[in-house]
Amino acid sequence: MVAAMKFDAAAKTIVREGVPLEVSAFDIRAMLRAVELRDQYGGEVVVLTMGPPQAIEALAECLALGGDRAIHLCDRAFAGSDTLATARALSLALERDGGFDLVLCGRNSVDAETGQVGPEIAELLNLPQVTGARSLDVDTARGVAIVERETDDGVDRVEVALPLLVSAGEDLAAERFTTQAEREAAKEKPIQQVLAAELADDLTLFGTDGSPTWVSGLEVAEDDRQRRVFPGEDLEADVSAVVELLLDAGLFSEWKVERKAPSMVSSAGSTVREGTITLVVAECANDKFRPVTLELISKARELADRHGGLVEVLVADRQARALSALIVASGADRLLVAEHEDISSATEPYARLLTDIIRQRAPSLVLMPATSFGRDVAPRVAGRLGLGLTGECIDLTVDEEGRVLQHKPAFGGSVVALIASRTSPEMATVRPGMLSAAEGDIARRAQVIEVSVPDLTDRVRVVERIPNAGEVADLEGADVVVGFGKGIGSADKLGLVRDLAEVVGGVLCTTRDVTDEGWVAKQFQVGMTGRAIAPRVYIAVALRGAFEHLVGTRRAGLIVGINRSRNSPLIKNSDYGIVGDWEMVVPMLIEKLRTANRRTVES
Repeated sequence: MVAAMKFDAAAKTIVREGVPLEVSAFDIRAMLRAVELRDQYGGEVVVLTMGPPQAIEALAECLALGGDRAIHLCDRAFAGSDTLATARALSLALERDGGFDLVLCGRNSVDAETGQVGPEIAELLNLPQVTGARSLDVDTARGVAIVERETDDGVDRVEVALPLLVSAGEDLAAERFTTQAEREAAKEKPIQQVLAAELADDLTLFGTDGSPTWVSGLEVAEDDRQRRVFPGEDLEADVSAVVELLLDAGLFSEWKVERKAPSMVSSAGSTVREGTITLVVAECANDKFRPVTLELISKARELADRHGGLVEVLVADRQARALSALIVASGADRLLVAEHEDISSATEPYARLLTDIIRQRAPSLVLMPATSFGRDVAPRVAGRLGLGLTGECIDLTVDEEGRVLQHKPAFGGSVVALIASRTSPEMATVRPGMLSAAEGDIARRAQVIEVSVPDLTDRVRVVERIPNAGEVADLEGADVVVGFGKGIGSADKLGLVRDLAEVVGGVLCTTRDVTDEGWVAKQFQVGMTGRAIAPRVYIAVALRGAFEHLVGTRRAGLIVGINRSRNSPLIKNSDYGIVGDWEMVVPMLIEKLRTANRRTVES
């Protein structure tokens, strides 16, 4: 994690030299679990990082947490590395250092937030992978790891033979801080510096030369929130005023407020070569498409229509044929159908399938959802084919030279990088809720192409699937979302928040600290480590408004914040901020909204 930021506008890069670094919370959890496993089963914990000279401080912290020794990849040849070049360097270093049973990494870094490096390392080293682990144990007698991994639909309990790569979720180990005595003891532990030439004779494998993606431009994210504060001196009048503003925006009638635009630059006239194929990888769950699939098809159709290209959609699921009509209506020209019971939930078999499809169809652009499925499969395919991949995009546009620009937020969304790729096809995963799905055309027709399923051997064996308790609402597609924080006091008070959501026809979401307490499932979590939403109205109740949460609400049309402190980040970053005790504000809001809704129905 970078604790401060500097930009080189000419080079279009983030300057890391001289900038203090610290280890991300995900990496800390991976580190601590590694130490616990060593203490239980024996062995050695080796800490590895690639970075500028000051990264040695982060290694020292990891050694203080219990690591035995450290390796620092430090060389100007590594500068400018994207995720694939980084994964290449780290995998070569792991091979050079000798045998290992487990490779643990954080789920994602804080600066780029992609989660790509771990799966790309796994692909380059031909390891199975388990990402987003909330628990990890080892059966030494059988030589297998038993892992619980978080998915968009719940938790999978899996078994996989060693060696393997595991990325840490938030619950893999309890975070702790080092003591002075531990920091002093760490000074005696070895840190080995490794140069690029010690990993490979060909230095073009690393740094800018070895990176298939590059930054075309950097933009500092800005917003146009109204930031109108209702101070709470006359609470009833303030609540009435906000209700009138919501009614003017279209609540209970026809919406006048739009979701915020997903990007800050507009698409220029396209000169992309004609006849190209954009391949969309559909994702199914519970015998239906995730909404993000239709969003991706709509964007693919938009790009294809500008240059006479075609949209192909890969549907690999037991219900592939039954689901095809919706895909065609949404804008597909060709449907690639692979009907099979298991492949849609198996990372390595699906990666083999997608690799075959890319080689056969030669698309110019491949779009996948930034879901647990997409984050697992896309990096493996990119690593296998040596392709550039941009993860967690919020939009895609075309520049004046005909290049597809992938809009990638970084540092929690405070910066948006415009990423281009040197390889073909270009690959991107897109965050759900960032794009709009077009109206379907039931008169559309498409060619259906049967796709053969490759070897289904999967080194990760799912022992049990634990679905979420209850149905998780469609947060990405909701027009109104009501969020709540720990400020409500306890889970017992959720009823009042649910009443507010019911009266506005909305769904609930929350913050990381609430899900950490177990009040609701993690699938309700919105923010940097959760989901992104784009409602027309977001009503936030008794939450602080930390940057990590608000980054997930950037595309909300209007934000109404309720907090007792006028100086809270929530009030400062809302369109309409009501200052007051939520237990007084929310009942007033419910009553006035119910009355307004009755008037609307009667009229």
